Amino acid sequence: MSEVDSGMSKTLHNGLQILELLVAHPQGMTLTEIAEGVGVHRTVAHRLVRTLEAHRLCRRDRFKRISLGTGLVRLAEPVEQDLRTLARPVLEELTDLTQATAHLVVRENADEVRMLMIVEPRQARMHVSFQPGQVDPIDRGSAGLALLAAAPPAPGEREEVSLARKRGFAVSYGEIAPSVIGISAVVPGREVSIGLSLFSAPDEESLGRTVVDAAQRLGSLLR
Repeated sequence: MSEVDSGMSKTLHNGLQILELLVAHPQGMTLTEIAEGVGVHRTVAHRLVRTLEAHRLCRRDRFKRISLGTGLVRLAEPVEQDLRTLARPVLEELTDLTQATAHLVVRENADEVRMLMIVEPRQARMHVSFQPGQVDPIDRGSAGLALLAAAPPAPGEREEVSLARKRGFAVSYGEIAPSVIGISAVVPGREVSIGLSLFSAPDEESLGRTVVDAAQRLGSLLR
């Protein structure tokens, strides 16, 4: 969990930490587990959870396990709404063409990327599944590598970034999830990448070009 500094509200920080914990534990958590996870007394955790419940940001089931609430859906809906609306049909076409999971990733900050949207294939016998909102290091995984490759060369950058700059798309092997291959390309003019996650890539170059085409289509829609 991140540290609170002197310019932050400790109570709000702890409340947001609870939401982050619940994202990582979709099956729910007990109040004691939440208190231990955030590092506060159980009484403090109870007050924080009650406040989040009042705003429908979390809820308790009949076994008193606490999980995320439906109020988060309303809060999340406006986030990058135009981007998500325009990207969905592009991702759906990409996943139909490849029968692989397609994803839209945005740069969160200098060091991290966030999975903004996932579209899973409808007919594939087996496919990769991720959770939207997942945050990963920018220097791990094809999405982040593609975003780094869109910038000028930097001292000490990974060889994979240099290769992605030459090819126009990035490839990674098991960096975000074991045995999963990632192939991503940057959307022109945006700190956004489109990509595929799959278990096998027999024709890496062809898949890469398909991803690049999808990224370029989304770029033209966003102009």
